Amino acid sequence: MKSTHIETNTIHAGKVADQQFGALSTPIYQTSTYVFDNTEQGGARFNGDEQGYIYGRLGNPTVRELEQRMATLEGTEDAVALGSGMGAVSATIFALVKAGDHIVASNALYGCTYALLEHKCRDFGIEVSFVDINNEIAVRNAMQANTKVLYAETPINPNMVCVDLESLSRLGKEFEVKTVVDNTFMSPVLQRPAEHGIDLIIHSATKYLNGHGDVIAGIVCGDQETIQEIKMTTLKDMGAVMSPHDAWLIIRGLKTLHIRVERHCENAQKVAEFLENHPSVKTVFYPGLASHEGNRLIGQQMKAAGGVMAFEMHGNFENAVQFMDKLSMCKIAVSLGDAETLIQHPASMTHSPYEPEQRREAGISDTLIRLSVGLEHVDDIISDLQQALHAAYTECVKAG
Repeated sequence: MKSTHIETNTIHAGKVADQQFGALSTPIYQTSTYVFDNTEQGGARFNGDEQGYIYGRLGNPTVRELEQRMATLEGTEDAVALGSGMGAVSATIFALVKAGDHIVASNALYGCTYALLEHKCRDFGIEVSFVDINNEIAVRNAMQANTKVLYAETPINPNMVCVDLESLSRLGKEFEVKTVVDNTFMSPVLQRPAEHGIDLIIHSATKYLNGHGDVIAGIVCGDQETIQEIKMTTLKDMGAVMSPHDAWLIIRGLKTLHIRVERHCENAQKVAEFLENHPSVKTVFYPGLASHEGNRLIGQQMKAAGGVMAFEMHGNFENAVQFMDKLSMCKIAVSLGDAETLIQHPASMTHSPYEPEQRREAGISDTLIRLSVGLEHVDDIISDLQQALHAAYTECVKAG
């Protein structure tokens, strides 16, 4: 059954019926290799004359069901599942560029993505220009004859800057480069970049797609030709393969994705409004607030603002640390999209690969805190934040 409703597709899309036993839950095909009927069949599968599974690194039925479901959810021709979010990022990048090519990327990115582009790509002779991705003039000025990729996140990790996908797509088509967008913070429930002309969509499936903090995984969605290129080169030869058990856990997580995301958004909106009115908070970065520049995109490319926000505290680094260490229910951890409310300090944690000057250019101050609002009762989340902020604020006043 085909559906236009994401609530249905998170449960049913890509489902392969269990012909032998009729299992409702997707079977876990926990096997490293597959048996051929005879030598001729093995040869036919290796040379592409016959469809079928060969070896776990080249495909798995459980993983394939996840890929098909994600392609449906993102509205793309195909998808490929990988062993981590960074596996998805690196496999995509190295499938699209080679030595002598050029990438234009946002100057604010997840720390490990930045490190990959800034260090490892340069080691391999790939040039990278980091720009304000929302500044069309800056993007145009960065484009070169050898530019192959235009890379962004939206909202950007960790400062929640929102990128206009229509504008990004137009630039990509004008300069004939692949546009790649990390959609992890939104999930396909809230944002579908392909609908706005983006070529490839990346997810850290570790986050909202799985939603339970027990999987490391990545997904890339896009056109069939590019996805096949990733599968048969940077996935096959570099080996960032997703395990069938992890694929099964994500398939299970997807069944409640739309319900979880709805609660994440409801809680986050209330938490953001609370923080915006607290005397120890300088600025709140959350697209759900009218004060946030990305608020204009809600209803256009984003259905809602998501469950992640950032905020800057008054004071200094020590005050930010005091606040975080006073928290009780909210856990200090560097992931997001879990049932638990998670909080972290980007400058010393996820974005530590940036040099101090580069962090400032990306808008990552020493008092910037990233908060992934969980599924607990919102009053309990706010109560924990309240008591920790009060303690940090008191210390800040004492220090003058």
